[in-house]
Amino acid sequence: MSQSATSTARGQAAAVRTADATHPGAATNGAANASTPAGVASPPADRTTGGHTTKRSLLSAEGLLAAIGAFVIWGAFPLYLKPLHDVPSLQIIAHRVGWACVLVIIWLAARGELRDLRKPLTNPAVLGWLALSALLITINWLAFVWGVGHGHVVETSLGYFINPLVNVLLGVVLLRERLNTAQWTSVGIATAAVLYLTIATGSPPWISILIAVSFSVYGFLRKIIHVEALQGLAVETLILMPIAVGYLAWCEVTGTGTLGHSGFLVDALLVGSGAITAVPLFLFAFAARQIPYSTLGLLLYIAPSLQLLSGIFLYHEPFAGVRAQGFALIWLALLIYAGDGLWRARKAD
Repeated sequence: MSQSATSTARGQAAAVRTADATHPGAATNGAANASTPAGVASPPADRTTGGHTTKRSLLSAEGLLAAIGAFVIWGAFPLYLKPLHDVPSLQIIAHRVGWACVLVIIWLAARGELRDLRKPLTNPAVLGWLALSALLITINWLAFVWGVGHGHVVETSLGYFINPLVNVLLGVVLLRERLNTAQWTSVGIATAAVLYLTIATGSPPWISILIAVSFSVYGFLRKIIHVEALQGLAVETLILMPIAVGYLAWCEVTGTGTLGHSGFLVDALLVGSGAITAVPLFLFAFAARQIPYSTLGLLLYIAPSLQLLSGIFLYHEPFAGVRAQGFALIWLALLIYAGDGLWRARKAD
């Protein structure tokens, strides 16, 4: 979400523009210059340059509060999920898909925007790519929910800390972007940190890697598919809805269903999972149009920071020795990456 004429700033923007689809993180803006799949539009032009520069350079109080609100909700999501620890992860995801779909459809209908769904739903190429993005976000959600439910909140936060650096690698691999020395340094340090954690602990941080990679590729797809955030979420959840409803019906038939059988709090949290998905997305989409992407790029780290703090201080997950050293290396990499992006953005201005 921080963008400028330089590829570095585009990488910074990548870290935030993923949330244009459902959560923080995205692919680099270099996609605008890359060939895109059939039926998929190129990403929108850099909105921080041109005739809108003056407006976007000024901070909007409403936009700032909306962005902070979105990232705080995402960061506090482990608190929402913990009371559901006895609910199977797949059931939580199925409810999240179903109730989010219902809420977003009602929301679009209230705004008179249901007609906007016709175009993506009747374009086979776009629908196919949205089906793939729906699969990726399902994987991301499942990894996160499983991690929180099984006492790996700290590891899930690591996934979102390294997400911006995975976006940079996507830019190199998929868009053939060239990195400067600072960017290569940050990527190298982050890679070394993951290898260090793997060797020291005896296994790779699979949850972190799965969250980061699935969300980065998801963000890349959502960036090149020319569909607005809420409309895209509506189509994705519509695609997943038959599977989600079928699975929940099967759970009821087999006596393993949770809704209506586990008390008011669990029922309320399952139904409310639709709102906890759609509301921060709306806040983020509003903020992205009100404040500079560079600001959003920094605010992005509110979410994994809150997740990390909750894992350490609320759920008493271990955070010392090897794990703390690995995180320190990741933070060093992010500091170099963010500092380089901000410096180049200011230089371009």
